[in-house]
Amino acid sequence: MDFKRISEIYAAKGQIFPQEMKELADLGFRTVINNRPDGEEAGQPVDAELKAAAEAAGLSYAYIPMTLPTLSPDLVKQHHAAIEASDGPVFAFCRSGTRSTILWALTQVCFHGKSISDVTSAAAEQGYDLSAMGPMLEGYRETLGA
Repeated sequence: MDFKRISEIYAAKGQIFPQEMKELADLGFRTVINNRPDGEEAGQPVDAELKAAAEAAGLSYAYIPMTLPTLSPDLVKQHHAAIEASDGPVFAFCRSGTRSTILWALTQVCFHGKSISDVTSAAAEQGYDLSAMGPMLEGYRETLGA
C-alpha cells in the first residue's frame, strides 16, 4: 500500500477501500481516521462500510469529515483526541491525504508545541505542500494554545 508516513505514529493517504483495512492492521496501524465526507465523489465507500471493515480487522475507527470550509477548532480537537486515544500508529485518509495532513499539522502546532516550519517541512518531505498554511496554523495555535 502506498501511503505517506508523516511522523513515527501518523500516516496519510488518499481514499482507501474496505478491503484494505486488514492490510493496514497487518502493517501495524491501530487506528484509522476517515477525514472524507460521505458523498464527496461518486463511487467512494461510505463511512458505515469503512467502519465495519476497520472493526472487523481489529482497528479503531474515527469519522471526522473535513473540508477547508468546515475546518474548525472543534474538528482539530476531535482529530487530536482520536490520535491520542490510539494505542499505536494512526492512518488517516481523505481524497488525496492533504486534509488529513493539515489536521495532523494543526494538532502538532496547537497541542504539542511544534513549530510551523517543522510541521510544514515534515509534510513537504512526504509530498504535501502546506507552505501557504502558515497564517492558518498560527491562527489556530493562538485560538487553541499550545
